[in-house]
Amino acid sequence: MKKQICLSAFMLLFIFHQNLFADSPLTSTAISEAYKNEKIVQQAAAAEGVLNTKLMKYLSKRRKPIALKIALINELGWKLGGKNNAALFWAYLQKKYKYKDMEDFLKRADGNTLICMAYLKALDDYQEVSEAIKIAQKAKAKNKDSYTINIICALIEAQKAQDSDWCKCYTLTNEVRKNKALTRDMNEEAIKIIFEYMDLYKEYC
Repeated sequence: MKKQICLSAFMLLFIFHQNLFADSPLTSTAISEAYKNEKIVQQAAAAEGVLNTKLMKYLSKRRKPIALKIALINELGWKLGGKNNAALFWAYLQKKYKYKDMEDFLKRADGNTLICMAYLKALDDYQEVSEAIKIAQKAKAKNKDSYTINIICALIEAQKAQDSDWCKCYTLTNEVRKNKALTRDMNEEAIKIIFEYMDLYKEYC
């Protein structure tokens, strides 16, 4: 009986920690739900969380909508043990575009490709997003007008801010929402999904 009680207590603690880790700007914003009828997102859903050649080919095509690329990545998801989708994408891009190193990539890649890499890295290890932030900020510098790029950059930055400043989590994304000069290249349902979670941080301001 004592063993059973201990096991039950352990399982409750495990579930609590799972929920705690899942409750964050990157892991609680299910953007792909707003694009679930899109074929590429359905293909991502069937990939069981791992980038394949077809998905990487889509991400690397410059004319594909950035919002759908982000939805694809979001659909691949995250997990507590970490993932390596960014490494797979990096190998694919190096082979295709002959990037010498990361600095060469940051210099030559377009903003859409950079934000895809940043988002992949952030979801691969959402507890360590410093490098992802660097890439996302470079993406934003190259495409200042994209709402999608700006909000994904803000979500990654908010993930870092969650460690020390919960008000900043709110203001980072809210500043994007207030910026009417941005090109609205993300659908309203996806934006609603993001702010249904991010607005929870407002009470800490």
